Amino acid sequence: MKKIVLAGGTGFVGKYLEKKFSEAGYQVVIISRQPFHIEWSDQDLLVDALEGAELLINLAGKSVNCRYNQTNMDEIMNSRVQTTTQLGEAILKCKNPPTLWINSSTATIYRHAEDHAQTESTGEIGKGFSVNVATAWEKALFDFKLPQTRQVALRIAIVLGKDGGVIKPFTNLVKWGLGGKQGNGKQMFSWLHIEDLYQMVLFIQKNPRYHGVFNCSSPNAVTNSVLMQTFRKLMGAWIGLPAPKWMLKIGAAVIGTETELILKSRWVAPEKLLSLGYEFKYPELEGALKEILNKK
Repeated sequence: MKKIVLAGGTGFVGKYLEKKFSEAGYQVVIISRQPFHIEWSDQDLLVDALEGAELLINLAGKSVNCRYNQTNMDEIMNSRVQTTTQLGEAILKCKNPPTLWINSSTATIYRHAEDHAQTESTGEIGKGFSVNVATAWEKALFDFKLPQTRQVALRIAIVLGKDGGVIKPFTNLVKWGLGGKQGNGKQMFSWLHIEDLYQMVLFIQKNPRYHGVFNCSSPNAVTNSVLMQTFRKLMGAWIGLPAPKWMLKIGAAVIGTETELILKSRWVAPEKLLSLGYEFKYPELEGALKEILNKK
């Protein structure tokens, strides 16, 4: 049976990929800290799991939906860099290593951008903790020289899907009458339907020439104002109170997260995928949300 390995495959995205690849006839092996999976602490088991795999997808990393105190920042960084390093070292020990290694990265690697979209060829790397994490994460991947294994980093935008991610928080805001713009509403929201993420993985897998960094986002980013307006429209809520920046700071502290997750303008374009001929299943936000929210 064909085999793929999902590292950190127990989250929202990992469960979706596990389901899709299983339906496609693959044996899916999961590496995680949860029971009944391959454990990170056993290097021999990691090597055995990777031996003969067609594809390794690494999604491992502590959620960034937390307060950025030193303990959490260290864990966010280490959970990404250390797991990537462990996988690279295990691949080096394989007799038949994976043909393709896809490592998660993040669209947050680019600067706050309200002027134009950031692409792989012209995008400007930003500054700050989140950017440092992203650059260290990618460096950990590409520092390995693996002649038999293609290496790809996916700079993934906000993933939208039915069973996790940001959908529930946004729909709850709308239900409570708080579905207005956040901050000034001008910050850009780059997003990606989870099915397109799966299709992008297949697209890259099928062509042995594709390697390096890929922006994974819809070609049609929207402002925060349009994002919330689209949610209100589809949910039949014509009024939504806005949340100014000061209110978001208080709310973020109360629920234990950071305002960066809402206020940073993430505007990326999938220049590389489009130039190679990838066709989006969900290119427009309204169509993506209609499918997710079961709206016709």
